[in-house]
Amino acid sequence: QVQLVESGGGLVQAGGSLRLSCAASGRSISSYGMGWFRQALGKEREFVAAVSWSGDSTYYTAVKGRFTISRDNAKNTVYLQMNSLNPGDTAVYYCAADYRGILAVREADFASWGQGTQVTVSS
Repeated sequence: QVQLVESGGGLVQAGGSLRLSCAASGRSISSYGMGWFRQALGKEREFVAAVSWSGDSTYYTAVKGRFTISRDNAKNTVYLQMNSLNPGDTAVYYCAADYRGILAVREADFASWGQGTQVTVSS
């Protein structure tokens, strides 16, 4: 099973940017679909973005045009570039792996999860 470790979270002012990284170990993720989810305090975890093994991507409507998911298979890492952040983006962000490799958006599709990284956007 692949292990995932997120990094890059922090405190940023509204309008700012952050790039999250998800480093995988244990197995190559080149054939996996990868996703980012987030969970705000007191709310359920929600889908943010996903990328298939071939590079196709999809986004949650609220982040489309502001966030970009990408992958670097040589580094076994997935990224989430987040621009134009607003306080509504404040959450713990989780990286997840789908062994089937397809473009998945449901939590149940992802078998491996990281521990999360906190993103806080101040107004």
